[in-house]
Amino acid sequence: MPAGEGVTKLLRELADGDRSALDRLVPLVYAELHRMAASYLKRENPQHTLQATALVHEAYLKLAGPNQPDCRSRAHFYGIASRIMRHILVDHARTRMAARHGGGGVKVPLEDRVAGFNERPQQMVALDDALEALGQRDPDKLRLVELRFFAGLTAEESAEMLGLPLLSVRYQLRMAQAWLRREMAAGAG
Repeated sequence: MPAGEGVTKLLRELADGDRSALDRLVPLVYAELHRMAASYLKRENPQHTLQATALVHEAYLKLAGPNQPDCRSRAHFYGIASRIMRHILVDHARTRMAARHGGGGVKVPLEDRVAGFNERPQQMVALDDALEALGQRDPDKLRLVELRFFAGLTAEESAEMLGLPLLSVRYQLRMAQAWLRREMAAGAG
């Protein structure tokens, strides 16, 4: 059975209440979750206090905890994992802002690449606010942004994972990026 089908099958078993499915699922998804975490953290300051393994473990605790999200497929699972990792990093940035700057960060425009958030936690928080607004307007675009820029998937991998045409994925990503830039610029003004 291909790994993607195995993950989906185990997610369904887990949703049906089979807690042993989690023990079989973790080895199948751990390497991909670690790659996603490393992708997030490669944009951070090398002295960032979170490491990829710690980020994966924190995300895992949320994924496997009592308020476990209902994952319907492999793509849905990785999308939720990506969102959880982003929220962990945003919470970390908010904590740093509160400690170092007394909170109330200034919003700045979105750069083409999300980079150096550990040095600019205000930007991470502003981006998260814009992403939350995007999610309210268009959850599909948010999912694509999370997979592409936070999970580190290519447009081709995102298209394959979501079962969408590549040209559509690229178009939707461009639209989402333009919207995010505009949203962040309006928030900074």
